[in-house]
Amino acid sequence: MFTGIVETTGIVEKKESIGSNISFWISSSLADALKVDQSLAHDGVCLTVEQIEGNLHKVTAIDETLQKTCLGAWETGRTINLERAMMLGGRLDGHLVQGHVDAKGSCISVENKEGSWLYRISFPPQFGALIIEKGSICINGISLTAFEVSKDAFSVAIIPYTYEHTNIKHVLAGNNVNLEFDMLGKYILRREVLVSKP
Repeated sequence: MFTGIVETTGIVEKKESIGSNISFWISSSLADALKVDQSLAHDGVCLTVEQIEGNLHKVTAIDETLQKTCLGAWETGRTINLERAMMLGGRLDGHLVQGHVDAKGSCISVENKEGSWLYRISFPPQFGALIIEKGSICINGISLTAFEVSKDAFSVAIIPYTYEHTNIKHVLAGNNVNLEFDMLGKYILRREVLVSKP
């Protein structure tokens, strides 16, 4: 479980295809604090740390993960957001994030508001019931607040700190992003589906 508060960014140093899987070697300042078999969110995708060498750690994405996320498009040199699993009893500064990406979104536009940045993001319309005005949304592992929500798009405002300390500054119009919708909304929708069945 994560919070959507990015700890630091890492760099993809190496990419290896093994059958239908892809392994990534990532350099970051977190490497010294990591342990093998630890869960670590990479652009919002929960992956298991498999190896650690110096300032590098290795993770592998299987085909299912590659199909539902943007990881298959990662290349060496890419900057990614990293967050370790939350500690039980700690402050929940963002919102409850599982690290299970629901869908790929697409950046429609980026607007510099001279002090903040406004991003418009589209998403597959079948997820429309899972996002509400002023509700939580996770983009590339970043906990954000959605507004101007429509059936297939929403906006988020990015403050300078988030812009400078995450990879959101590299997201341009036309780029894909990882989206995880609010877990509470999923359970509520599931309950409504079950209750409505005869």
